[in-house]
Amino acid sequence: MAYQPEALIALGDPTRLAILERLVDRPRAVVELAEEFPISRPAVSQHLRVLKDAGLVTDDAVGNRRIYRVNPVALGALRDQLDRFWARALEAYKVAVEQPDEEGE
Repeated sequence: MAYQPEALIALGDPTRLAILERLVDRPRAVVELAEEFPISRPAVSQHLRVLKDAGLVTDDAVGNRRIYRVNPVALGALRDQLDRFWARALEAYKVAVEQPDEEGE
């Protein structure tokens, strides 16, 4: 799976990031997640929808509930992209440090 820019946008919201952090621990239903946040169940559902649209979570029907879990493939693609950002940043830092300063040292 290729990196999706929507993933970073989705994680820009602190509540969505916190929801994803909880789902990393284990799959959960909306009602269970809502108990852990000072927001309503419909608000948690909206956040989950954004995470799902970004490909970061999947859901399965279990009875009359939907159980949400992290999509490990999407999370891996996000990590790969962040690793590429990090490598480029380190390379740019190395180039900047290795350049002689303007006084000719």
